[in-house]
Amino acid sequence: MKNYLKETRILNYTNHSVQALVKSKNWMDMDAIDRVKSIYNYVRDEIKFGYNLSDNITASQVLNDGYGQCNTKATLLMALLRAVGIPNRIHGFTIDKALQKGAISGVWYQLSPKNILHSWVEVFVNDDWYFLEGVILDKKYLTKLQEKNKECKTTFCGYGAYTDSFENPPIDWNLNNTFIQEKGINQDFGLFDTPDDFYAKHQQNIGLFKQYIYKCVVRHLMNRNVNRIRNGKG
Repeated sequence: MKNYLKETRILNYTNHSVQALVKSKNWMDMDAIDRVKSIYNYVRDEIKFGYNLSDNITASQVLNDGYGQCNTKATLLMALLRAVGIPNRIHGFTIDKALQKGAISGVWYQLSPKNILHSWVEVFVNDDWYFLEGVILDKKYLTKLQEKNKECKTTFCGYGAYTDSFENPPIDWNLNNTFIQEKGINQDFGLFDTPDDFYAKHQQNIGLFKQYIYKCVVRHLMNRNVNRIRNGKG
C-alpha cells in the first residue's frame, strides 16, 4: 500500500494550503469511512465543476482554483485522501467528446479531439476498492442541469454528464461506486499508482497550437457556459 500513499509532484499533499484544509476540516479525527465520505463531498461540491489550465496541475493548484474537471478533481481527491492515510490509485481512460457538447459549442466543439483524456479515483477502504467518478459535477451545477432538462429521466449526454440515470445518478458515496460520465468511456488505459505516472504515458491528443487556444480562449468560454447553468441562466 505504500505506493498508494506516496506524495508526488502532482499529489503535493504536504503543501501548506492542503494541510491547512485537512486540519480545518478535522478529517484526521474521523474514522476511515467518514474521512472518505467527507473528503469526497468536499471535492464534489466545494470544488466547482470547471476547466483548469491543464490536466497535470498540482493538487494545491486545483485547490487554489476552486474548480476542476474529471482529471484535476481526481488529483485533489487523491491528494486529500493520501494526506489522511487513505490509499488510492487512478484509472485512466478516454471518453467521447459528445459529453462536453453544450459546455463547448460551435467551431470549438468541431475542432476538439474525438477522444478526451479521462480518469477516476479508486479508493481502498474496508478491504475493498471503490470507484469515485461521481465527484466531477458539483450538486448545484447538476441540479440546475437537471432542471434545464427536466424532461430527461434516463440517458443524458452533454454539459459534462453522460449517464443512464440522469434523474438520480449515483453520485453519493457510502461504500459504493459513484459515476456521472462513465457511459462516455471508449478506451481503457488501466491503473496507475499516481497521476504523474498516468500523464507521463498519456496526454490530451491536441497539438501545441490547439493547446494554446484551449488555455487562452476555449476553457474560459467553457467555464462561462458552465457558470451560466449553475446560476440558472443557461
